[in-house]
Amino acid sequence: MAETALPSGAAARPVPAGAMAARLLSLVAVHAVLVAGAVFMLLPFVWMLITSVKPPAEIFTAQISLWPKNFYGVENYTFALSQAPLLRFALNGLILCFGILAVQLLVAIPCAYALAKLNFPGRNVVFVLVLLGLCIPVQVPAMPLYIALAELGLLNTYFSMMAPFFLSVFAIFLLRQFFRSFPDDIIHAARLDGVSEFEIVWRIVTPSAWPAIAAFSVFSAVAHWNDLYWPLIVISDAKMAPPPLGMMFFADAETGSNYGALTAAATVLTAPLVIAFLIARRRFIDGVTMTGVK
Repeated sequence: MAETALPSGAAARPVPAGAMAARLLSLVAVHAVLVAGAVFMLLPFVWMLITSVKPPAEIFTAQISLWPKNFYGVENYTFALSQAPLLRFALNGLILCFGILAVQLLVAIPCAYALAKLNFPGRNVVFVLVLLGLCIPVQVPAMPLYIALAELGLLNTYFSMMAPFFLSVFAIFLLRQFFRSFPDDIIHAARLDGVSEFEIVWRIVTPSAWPAIAAFSVFSAVAHWNDLYWPLIVISDAKMAPPPLGMMFFADAETGSNYGALTAAATVLTAPLVIAFLIARRRFIDGVTMTGVK
């Protein structure tokens, strides 16, 4: 009697117990490493939040407690908000980040499109020069830029804090890699329909690059919100200070050894950046993972 063939997938091969144990062990190990990394990254923020609600007497005690015995958050945050213009520091940071980002995108998007989709003599040489620009730190042109701004009387202005960062080599590189994956047939069809290159860039290509733009926006906002080096050089007026420089003025002038109020101020100035990242996290992950994929 001929055997009846079982349909495909009717009988599954049993998985060896050793393979299942090895797979489970690898998953546990990977997740343990990820959890340890998350704890390591979040611990400073947790400690900042805890310290901001502790009274001065409990901050430097020998005992470590995650929650204060006497809640002192109202006093610390009230002192921080009343003794220094923290909201003005945060507003300066928002103006600085949005101003820099807007000009960076206006410059980087056409440049990246040209390097990705236009054929012109020396395109590869220009791209190499763009990559070499990534190797130049901001400290190199700091002195001539400071002298030029001082001669023009532009110190202690928003423009003086923004000007060195209007051209972002990293934005050009990131968007160029993303634009390379955009279909050439769509661009050719638009040209045949009489669409100008300007319209192709801003109405056709750019809307498809929102993941890359969002990813770069997060990088740019974090970098310039936390930048202390250049504002420390060109800003001496506390009213114009961005968050990191404002924290220095606040710590020197107001708090002294009041670390509860100091961490409360740091929490207030860190919150906008954390909220912005949580809002844009999905686009940020898409932009990082999709850039360069063809």
